[in-house]
Amino acid sequence: MTLQSPSLDIGSAAPVKATPASAARGYWQTVRRRLSRDPVTLVCVGLLLLIVAASLAAPWLGLADPYKTSMLRRLHPIGSPGHLLGTDELGRDMLSRLVYGGRLSLFMGVTPVVCSLLIGGLLGITAGFLGGRVNMLIMRVMDVFYAFPSVLLAISLSGAMGAGADNTLLSLTLVFIPPICRVAESVTTQVRGFDFVDAARASGAGMLTIVRVHVLGNVLGPILVYATSLISVAIILAAGLSFLGLGVKPPEPEWGLMLNTLRQAIYVNPVLAALPGVMIFVTSICFNLMSDGLRAAMDVKG
Repeated sequence: MTLQSPSLDIGSAAPVKATPASAARGYWQTVRRRLSRDPVTLVCVGLLLLIVAASLAAPWLGLADPYKTSMLRRLHPIGSPGHLLGTDELGRDMLSRLVYGGRLSLFMGVTPVVCSLLIGGLLGITAGFLGGRVNMLIMRVMDVFYAFPSVLLAISLSGAMGAGADNTLLSLTLVFIPPICRVAESVTTQVRGFDFVDAARASGAGMLTIVRVHVLGNVLGPILVYATSLISVAIILAAGLSFLGLGVKPPEPEWGLMLNTLRQAIYVNPVLAALPGVMIFVTSICFNLMSDGLRAAMDVKG
């Protein structure tokens, strides 16, 4: 994807060829302008920032202890005195556990995607730029992982390694490396055939220089947009593993684990039992819509 934006010299009407730096600035200005005119993306970004800020600032918000239990306060309804969102099956404050649970749930969603982006992106760019046997070797190994559905693969890996946050992070990272690698390889293969890459080779530029200057700037955008869409999947998969007992262990506050422990309360207080699911849904849909907004804003042909 080449970006050229011809400009006009102030003193004449003759067009002046834009420099790569000015073209890049013009492109990102266009992206920012498109994002500023997308109310759905702005609302989703605002909600995500609110969830992240509340989760990070949880110790300073004056919330109740998320681990303190009381059998006398079990399953208090929403709006109870001293408990805005009620209490769970062990009498722990739901608002506090939801806010603190956001820290672990977001961490379990973002960290595997970031690790997969670094590993899968590097493998995909290498395979796409070098081609030949290197491409075949890397992509055939990635194809092995595609023989299994992502959910089944995550459950199998977590079950084999055992329950725990560390094993969940590792299993999700392994699940997301192949799709990111495939996207990176596809985009890099397209960029490798562009004229400016051939011109750089003809001018005597080295391979690392070509990749750093001409390839990365054109492939990172699509890869990052795709990786953003995977965060919502990672949050759902991590919550699902915790729900099945293969993820975070009690008594840690985590939205999927909270769904598991509250599943029996659905007959007593269904609204209270649904609160962790609502948080998972809102966070996941915000990441999805934000990814769609970024994709539309970065589409120079749109």
